[in-house]
Amino acid sequence: MRKLAIVLFVTVASFCLAASAFAANVAPGGMSKCNFAGSINFETASNGDAEDRGAANGYIWKSSNFTTVPFTLAPNDDMSFPGHGGGAAGNAQVGMPSKYSKGVKSITIGHQNNFSRGDSIGDISGEVRIHNTGTVPVTVTCG
Repeated sequence: MRKLAIVLFVTVASFCLAASAFAANVAPGGMSKCNFAGSINFETASNGDAEDRGAANGYIWKSSNFTTVPFTLAPNDDMSFPGHGGGAAGNAQVGMPSKYSKGVKSITIGHQNNFSRGDSIGDISGEVRIHNTGTVPVTVTCG
């Protein structure tokens, strides 16, 4: 009986570890889950078209503190005005460096070791559900 319990424990633990490290392509309107992940990576699965400009939108729900956090990945969007010389029109006159940048194609959130379960809004311990509310597929990798 003791050997059976050990074998069952090892089998369940192996399944949990294997299930927590996977990549899923979440279609628009779809959902994916990560359980007790050390990190979760979100990436736009395509460059999009003229209508959505490649922006992927969604939110994550965390069982640790029952909160939702929205995300937007917009690699084709401008985050400032390009202006003349790589910055806004008045940057050169005041000697300010350019603040122009493009959006990001992927983000990674990580587990925070210094918090007990549910203490932080960024805590990803427990089950995390990723919902795609946009028009562009999102690749989710649980690590």
